[in-house]
Amino acid sequence: MAAASGVSRATVSFVLNDDPHQTISAATRDRVKEAARTLGYVPHGVARALREGTSRVVVLNIDADLEGRYSRSYIDGLDAELAAHGFVLLVRHGHHTQAATQQVLDAIAPRAVIRFGETYLTGRGLDDMGGGWRDGLAAHAALQLRYLVDRGHTRIALALSERESPLASTRTKFAGLAAKDLGIPQLDCVIVPTERSACAEAVAELLACEPAVTAFAGFNDDVALRVMTALHDLGRHVPNDVAVIGFDDNGYGEYCSPALTTVFVDAEAHGRLSARLALGLGEGGLRPPPARVIVRESV
Repeated sequence: MAAASGVSRATVSFVLNDDPHQTISAATRDRVKEAARTLGYVPHGVARALREGTSRVVVLNIDADLEGRYSRSYIDGLDAELAAHGFVLLVRHGHHTQAATQQVLDAIAPRAVIRFGETYLTGRGLDDMGGGWRDGLAAHAALQLRYLVDRGHTRIALALSERESPLASTRTKFAGLAAKDLGIPQLDCVIVPTERSACAEAVAELLACEPAVTAFAGFNDDVALRVMTALHDLGRHVPNDVAVIGFDDNGYGEYCSPALTTVFVDAEAHGRLSARLALGLGEGGLRPPPARVIVRESV
């Protein structure tokens, strides 16, 4: 390929590996890529892994209960950005122990292992496109509460999944900070089980203890839909008696009655950012679009 394109072997290597630290003209890159196509060049994965010390695989660990619209768009962005730089994405679903992750490291020597949503959860000082107040989980938790407050609700319950997770604890913290910033009382929290009668009992107990609550902010749409079903079973009308807002728009909320108002987050840019940071490429000016409330009938 070097001879066919009239460049050095090193230049061919830089182009084929898309080395971000090398300045190579577009014309030279095009010549090398054209030579590769003409000669039918296909990279040898095992040989490349031996030379580079890692494979061209990036692993994403994601817990099953975090799957939703956010995770789907995040994975789409992550996969697209990795593919653009010649890497392959391997997604591992479920609970991930340190021992299981080590088995993956030993078996395929991935270039990186990404914990799903890490930049979204934590950020850098809560001030950027990570878990911050601009484009991250803190901002989106505040958006959900602000929508309720703007419609007159000041006593709000945060409805959570029965499964504990880093995302749930972080979300609860951000929601509490947002409530303080909005000048409303601290949120009442309720765990809503998946079993229907148990869910209704949990919601009924919360409303009996805190009768001033007029709205529920769901951890996600699944939880919000459980709350709506529980309120129906308890003879409470949504939104006239109690309002409900979801989070992450799983696509099912528009088919219930009343249709579920929810927060929509496009996470493709978060996925692309995670890919670039894992590959050491920097942020590249990526900026996710603002989250928005999808207004339906439940608030």
